[in-house]
Amino acid sequence: MRNNTDPLSEAKKYAFFLLKFRLRSEKEIASRLAKKKFSEAIISQVLEFLKTKNFISDEIFAKAWLESRLKKPLGLRRVIQELKEKGIACEIINDNISRIKEDYPEKEIVADIFKKRMSKIKGVDIKKAKARVYAYLLRRGFSTDAVMEAVNKS
Repeated sequence: MRNNTDPLSEAKKYAFFLLKFRLRSEKEIASRLAKKKFSEAIISQVLEFLKTKNFISDEIFAKAWLESRLKKPLGLRRVIQELKEKGIACEIINDNISRIKEDYPEKEIVADIFKKRMSKIKGVDIKKAKARVYAYLLRRGFSTDAVMEAVNKS
């Protein structure tokens, strides 16, 4: 932060710089401003300004984050955890998850990934290979039921 300029305008400028690259949650903006040593009063003013002008919205951020992360593909558990880490309220997360869950073919996605990963593993006992892929899918945030179903079908 430069000493010869208004801290509020500097904080706004930095917030816009952050938003230039991707949508961000309120918590992300606040923590990045705090790292730059802006005061709590300045941070709250900037957040209020950004919210009133609709530059930030946790609802829009959660929806966009959820849609982009499910294209990776990642499981719902992992995406929920990421949204919580980004400071999104549980109510917003649950609303978005319930909307997505109806159309999200988790079992088919898990089965496809399982087949692809199993075909790449060579020279390993089948049980060990299945265990590796099982662990991989769980780390990606897929439900235990969907992963077990894919393992048992093979």
